[in-house]
Amino acid sequence: MQETKPLSSDFYFMESEEEAIRLDIKTNPDAVRNQALWCGVAPGMRVLDAGCGAGITTSILGEMTRPGGSVLGIDYSRERIDYAVEHYGRGADVAFELHDLRKPLDAHGRFDLIWIRFVLEYHRVGATDIVRNLIEALKPGGCLCLLDLDYNCLIHYELPRATMDMLHQIMKAVDERFNFDTFIGRKLYSFLYDAGMQNISVELRAHNLFYGNMKDSDKFNLTKKIETAGWAVDELISASYPGGYRALYDDFVKYLNDPRRFSYTPLIMCKGYKPVAG
Repeated sequence: MQETKPLSSDFYFMESEEEAIRLDIKTNPDAVRNQALWCGVAPGMRVLDAGCGAGITTSILGEMTRPGGSVLGIDYSRERIDYAVEHYGRGADVAFELHDLRKPLDAHGRFDLIWIRFVLEYHRVGATDIVRNLIEALKPGGCLCLLDLDYNCLIHYELPRATMDMLHQIMKAVDERFNFDTFIGRKLYSFLYDAGMQNISVELRAHNLFYGNMKDSDKFNLTKKIETAGWAVDELISASYPGGYRALYDDFVKYLNDPRRFSYTPLIMCKGYKPVAG
């Protein structure tokens, strides 16, 4: 068990030495391309990948804006930006810069389309401020695409009742301690509506859909999440789950290895357009 880390709204809940690798492994390039097509990413656009993480998504968006376009990936983690530059910083049309999305983006110019995927869930308090900053960085008529999960990590059948109850307790504690938002997906439409965006569209898809045999990459992603929960709320698990963290981990892995298991996570995609003045 890792030592419990300081709890702070500025702390990235999933931080670890393997986080860039986890982000790379869990990213499905075909799914990203399909989502980006729905958002309207096209050749010739200037696109912002807000909260770019390890950079693989930025690279995919870069491919889709060629010829004539460009993509800027920004993230507030120096470790993630360094990884992105090393692995995906090829060509003048894909660039990476360090930036905190909670601050205005004036220095980065204006964009035809801004994409923010799996980022707002880490900002239960402050998400609307980030959306406001992103809208300010759009050209008039530009498109803002918000993509995030709902019921994150909470839809599984058939977990033992004690394990399912523990997951609900863990996610509630994570929300409260780390400014996380397990239910951010259902809020995305209202963010765009309240900001006065036009021609808003919404689509609901399955992000994770697990049945039968599970790929090793998906097992890695999900076990890293339970490991993270192990240090984040260790005292809660120890007090509430028979056998503590080790028993919870073993029970969850047993569930993942059972081909009878059924698990999914909803992905909600919203896009809206910045009004053109006059």
